[in-house]
Amino acid sequence: MKRLVLIVLVTFWMVGVGFSQDIQYSQYYANPIYLNPATVGNTDKSRVGISFRNQWPILDQTFIAYSAYFDHYEERINSGFGLILQGANESFTQTSTKEIGIVYSYRLKISESDFIQAGVQGCFVSRDALFDQVILGSQLDIDRGVIVGQPGDGFEGDSQIRAADANVGLIYYGKRIWFGASVAHLLKPEISFLKEGTNQLSMKTGLHGGYKFDLPVGDINDFFNNTDQERSLTLGFNYKKQGQFSQLDLGAEFFFEPLVLGIWYRGLPTKYELPNNESLVALLGVSLESGLDVGYSFDFPISKFGLNATGGAHEISLRYVFSNKNPAKRYYAPLPSFRY
Repeated sequence: MKRLVLIVLVTFWMVGVGFSQDIQYSQYYANPIYLNPATVGNTDKSRVGISFRNQWPILDQTFIAYSAYFDHYEERINSGFGLILQGANESFTQTSTKEIGIVYSYRLKISESDFIQAGVQGCFVSRDALFDQVILGSQLDIDRGVIVGQPGDGFEGDSQIRAADANVGLIYYGKRIWFGASVAHLLKPEISFLKEGTNQLSMKTGLHGGYKFDLPVGDINDFFNNTDQERSLTLGFNYKKQGQFSQLDLGAEFFFEPLVLGIWYRGLPTKYELPNNESLVALLGVSLESGLDVGYSFDFPISKFGLNATGGAHEISLRYVFSNKNPAKRYYAPLPSFRY
């Protein structure tokens, strides 16, 4: 019964507002363009990355989110360029959203180690739904624990929404500290599948930042010589607000080259007590000299429905930074943020 209520609650929310709240990734810094368009080109090199999230896997129906991006920094014009592809699928209502975005950023040098980057993103959004399996809240008989009528009653065929959107962001970073702000969905695209012009996607505002502590350097013995091993502790936060929903992530990440260990607390419950609204997130990853970073995280729900009812959430990220060993070229210090 608990699982039935959970499925119907989420289904009603998905249909009524059409993905009214953006997907939240636990490894948000492994998905930098999604976090803030101002991060495009911040490595001063070329970079490619992908993220995949499977939320509530114990449920019979799946909630899948994914993204892929590429960015490049052009030193001659102090500019970064990027492309991001992302999407989400909910199998119960056969509802999906897909998005493609083009991103530009400009870097302003304040001092030898301090920079400000501003970014803007234009995107095209596609939302699709097939209502054959939709169960509305009015069809649920709580007393008997049954569904009244057939799934899909009141709906015919599929629905499609096509819209343009735009995001902006600003970020400051130095050797050890960073702070950024972003605003997404400036154009407030239509999201309702039920009534045209009645429900627009709320703008999302975000604040994020942190500080990196350099720890004593270690040694790696490869049988021939010793090489320095980077060790650091990074603390950070990520706050976002969209419509009536707000969320805060507080976390710490320890880098013991090449191993990455992280833990986050996701708090700030909303007025709507949806499941998985609060979680503890654990991360295990590796960051290799080749430029490849791989991370896996798991969300442990501490909300009402808990781990047994939802199965938490699995998330995987991969990122590769293309290295240029040209000694004549000067590289800027990368953003000193979480690796994931």
